[in-house]
Amino acid sequence: MANERVPVWAKANLSLEEDAAYVGIGINKLRDITNEENCPFVLWSGNKRLIKRKAVEQYLESAYSI
Repeated sequence: MANERVPVWAKANLSLEEDAAYVGIGINKLRDITNEENCPFVLWSGNKRLIKRKAVEQYLESAYSI
């Protein structure tokens, strides 16, 4: 099988680095937002922090400022 890469827009969950590039927010700002207890778009897999792509899009569409 060839080394096929899934495009970011087709993934359900993104790493901090992928999401920062995708939405144009810095990694440190994303880390601060996802450290909040009620963050609606973070998914924890052990110590790994994943960003729910569709949920972060909705969050940003409704946000006035971050």
